[in-house]
Amino acid sequence: MTEPVPMPPSTPPLHEDLLDYTPIQRSVPLARRRAARLVAEWGQPGLAGDAALVVSELMTNALLHGSLRGRLIRVHVTLGHRTLRIEVSDPRGERLPRPRPVSDADEQFGRGLLLVGALATRWGWEPRSIGKTVYAEWDLPTPAVVVVT
Repeated sequence: MTEPVPMPPSTPPLHEDLLDYTPIQRSVPLARRRAARLVAEWGQPGLAGDAALVVSELMTNALLHGSLRGRLIRVHVTLGHRTLRIEVSDPRGERLPRPRPVSDADEQFGRGLLLVGALATRWGWEPRSIGKTVYAEWDLPTPAVVVVT
């Protein structure tokens, strides 16, 4: 996905976590572990591993391609009635995310957004007044409705 997708207005989330990280390598595993723990605690343990991997990939991209000295990287995790959403915001709005084509099977780097796209229901980016936000979302199963007669 290379163009921002406007998000429809939504209801307030059931759970929400927002934390800013210093743009250093040590922040990536901290954000990954926090996201996995929160998603599991919020009743979605089956998505905790995928959420952890997506946070890791998006944080690494923000660190490598979106960070500026003295500016923080923000991770925002929300769980709504129907959606789990992970956002990673960085200050470099001119450096937009795009998956790299797989040209060499032995290449070690450049597949992070392909992983995000494979794990999440959808992903994209949104501009900010300063920088951008890259997000991934998972649709949650709708609870079954029991009809009593």
